[in-house]
Amino acid sequence: MPLIDPNHPLADLLERDQRYSLDAYLFVLEALSFAQESLGMGEQEKSKDVQAAQKKMKSEKHVSGQELCEAARQYAQQQYGYLATKVLSSWGICATADIGEIVFNMIDMGQMRKTSDDRREDFHDVYSFEDAFVRDIVFALPDSL
Repeated sequence: MPLIDPNHPLADLLERDQRYSLDAYLFVLEALSFAQESLGMGEQEKSKDVQAAQKKMKSEKHVSGQELCEAARQYAQQQYGYLATKVLSSWGICATADIGEIVFNMIDMGQMRKTSDDRREDFHDVYSFEDAFVRDIVFALPDSL
């Protein structure tokens, strides 16, 4: 397990909720960054109230639970290929609901934010890991062999 500063808020969370490893939290943060920066998620039109708030926080883009799960799927496939299920499960992530639990743990400790519309249920059963990481995996072969 990677070392973490005992004064960091995640250190206390990792001690209180031992379902997920530090790597699981880092993966979700990386998947969120991947969603925003690589996939362009979170750029849909907003209401005027939200637009005013976003002027204050220009760099932040809201990604829905379903969008984050999809970004996590793509990011895990890109990073770990056919080993994605094994890698994620070794960190405690066995279903999309686990991604939601991690997100809401980070919201509770002030490391992420949510809108009034966001719920844990948004992450439930977005896809099955077996379908996403076993059946749907695509192997690309080079054009010339």
